[in-house]
Parts: sequence; structure tokens; C-alpha cells
Amino acid sequence: MKNQLNQPNDVLVIGGGAAGLMAAGTAAQNGLHVCLVEKNGRMGRKIMITGKGRCNITNHCDVQTFIASVPTNGRFLYSAINQFTPQDTMDFFEGLGLPVKVERGNRVFPQSDKARNVVDTLTGFVQDHGVQIVTGEVKRLILKEHKVGGVELEGGAQIFADTVIVCCGGASYPGTGSTGDGYKLARQAGHTVTELRPSLVPLVVHGGECPEMMGLSLKNVAIRVMDTEKKKQIYDDFGEMLFTHFGLSGPLILSASAHMREMSPDRYRIQIDLKPALSPEQLDARIQRDFEQNLNRDFSNSLNDLLPRKMIPVVINRSEIPPEIKCNQITREMRRHLVQLLKSFEFSVAGFRPVEEAIVTSGGVKVSELNPKTMESKLVSGLYFAGEVIDVDAYTGGFNLQIAFCTGRLAANSITSKDD
Repeated sequence: MKNQLNQPNDVLVIGGGAAGLMAAGTAAQNGLHVCLVEKNGRMGRKIMITGKGRCNITNHCDVQTFIASVPTNGRFLYSAINQFTPQDTMDFFEGLGLPVKVERGNRVFPQSDKARNVVDTLTGFVQDHGVQIVTGEVKRLILKEHKVGGVELEGGAQIFADTVIVCCGGASYPGTGSTGDGYKLARQAGHTVTELRPSLVPLVVHGGECPEMMGLSLKNVAIRVMDTEKKKQIYDDFGEMLFTHFGLSGPLILSASAHMREMSPDRYRIQIDLKPALSPEQLDARIQRDFEQNLNRDFSNSLNDLLPRKMIPVVINRSEIPPEIKCNQITREMRRHLVQLLKSFEFSVAGFRPVEEAIVTSGGVKVSELNPKTMESKLVSGLYFAGEVIDVDAYTGGFNLQIAFCTGRLAANSITSKDD
């Protein structure tokens, strides 16, 4: 659509991600004249990489479970999630012709397993309701007497609007366009932006063991996260993880990172159960059988059926069993120590990877400065915020996209009801 920058708009939405597309399409569906400004050539670039390219749309849970899954300011979302629930999100996409399915942990995906279909559906929703799309980067808000009047783009062009919804995302994955623009606009309007921290982020581990196992993906393992200061377990789960050149990553690790709210070097320890389907006694019996089949072999050559190749040298080193000892010489005590090692393969966490590598940003526009029933600024009339730019973030499992959808929806519907 041709850019008519001097044409007045009822609503101007900044950002063509999940929150922005939902907000723009909903406002236009409600009969408002809407302009959507997106700096990328394509909409929904971050949506494209969620859920390993499959897009975990939402989590099929009740409102109470949803709020409990948002450790940062979950109660702020009470109105938003009640007005647009996970079931509403599922119905929304299916109503637009995109069938969805529910998988383990109530995670909801498109049946096609393609994030592209989610982006196409949201883009179609916006286009079908006549939203004017402008490609450009917003430089600043147009403000006058605590009221928003539009935006100024890089290059000096101005777009006027009675209402502006800021949906610029966070500071994670800057390659998708999430470069913290929304925080600058919020500060310009006088808003407080709380400390930005990575969430759902890979973990750094000191030492050379992880680089030795780099690229190794472990499936069907269990992990526990221990807080050494509080001396208690704070998280456990089952699934897939990955060793990298800097430490640990993969779905299990990203989920675990969201529970490490007070990161400091070596405060948190990750304990990996490499054989969660076996009790210690069953694992010991399994190891005995392997040793019996390799009686005259060196210990270092007896673990190929038990462990991935890249992991064997690390396990041997940790076990303190001499690699050249014959299997028929391994004592019960040595075997017991090996079982303990495989049931609790432990790493001390040095810290998070940078926020740019996080799936979501923790921190953002201070929620006490926003009206939770509308998402409107309490400081500037007509200015709204939705999605990751707000100081709310959740665990993995579709919760963060649901935040984007329900806050974008609420902001758009609030504009209509306010004008009515």
C-alpha cells in the first residue's frame, strides 16, 4: 500500500511483530483507520524463529496457570489475559484458517509446524482489514502537553495519529529488529525502563569440558537447578539440551534460565540425569552387563553403548577410574561412583550469555506507569504499550507470545471503547 504519511490516522502502531500485528489488525477490525510502521522489509521476523521455526503460539492452560507462569509482574496481565485467553488465541488462528495442535506441556503449534504460516496469517489479518503499512524507522514520538500526536521517522517524515501503540519488542535477537527502540520512545515520554536482563537464554560454564562436547545434543535427559545460596532446588524438567563452545543451551537450559532470577557466578548448579528412565540400581545393573561383555577391555573402550562418543572422555575424567584399567578389575565402589556421576552430571553456572542472545528480554516499561485494564500510559494520553517492551516475561511454552497477543489485543480494544 502506498505510504500516505500526511493522512491523519486514528491509530499508529510501531512494530510489526506479534503484538503489533495483533493490535493493528484488531483496531482496524474495530473500524479505526490504522497505520503500522515496521522498519524491516518483512513482518514478524522474530516469530519466524520461535519454537525452532515451528512457532509455539500459546499455551493451552487456564488463566491461573498462565499468571503463575509469568514470574515478572504476572498479576499486571490479569485483565489482558482474561479478555483474550489462550483458548481465544487458538480460536483466533483457527478462525483465520490456520489449524493448531496441542503438544507436550500444553504447547500449541500450527498443525503445519511452520512459523511462516503464523506470520502469513497475522499479515493477512492486518491487510484484510485495510491497515496502511509503512516501512520506516521511528525516530521519536510527537508529544504535546502530555498527549501523543504521532511519530517522526528517520529522515524527518511525520505520521500523525490520535493514538500510538508501541510494540517494538525487547533487546533480544537484534537481527530480527528488536534493538531496544521501544525503550528509547518510552523514556522520551517520561517512562521508567527497568533494568534489562536476558531471560530464556543460554548459560555460560567455565572450563574446557563443554567445548570438548560442543555440538552434542542430549535428548530425554532430566535436569535439576540448585540455588546454592538458598540451598534448595528451584527447577526441574525433562527434555533436550545442547553443549556449546561457551556452555549449555537447548530447550531445557533456556527454560531453566528463566528461574535464575538473581544470577551471580557459581550461585546456580545444573545437575543432569543422563539416564532418567533408570533407577540407580537399574543403571548399576546395566553397567555391570556392559562390563561383563568387555571383561578384558580397557574401561575407556567400554562405554560406547552407554554414552555418546563426545561425552566419554569427560565422563572418564570425572569418574577418576583409570582409563586403562580392565573392566574385570573395576570395583563395586568405582561402579557406584560412576552411577552417581551419570545420575547427577553437574555444572556450575558462571552467568548468562548476552541479552542479544536471549529469546526474551526481562525488564522494560515499568508496569506501575501503565493502566493494566487498557495498556495506556498513565503519563501520556493516547500512548499505549504492548508485548515484550513492557516489564513482563514468562517461562517457555508459548506464554511470551500469548503476552504479546493479549496485550496487543487489549490495547486496540481499549482505544475503541474509549472513543465510544
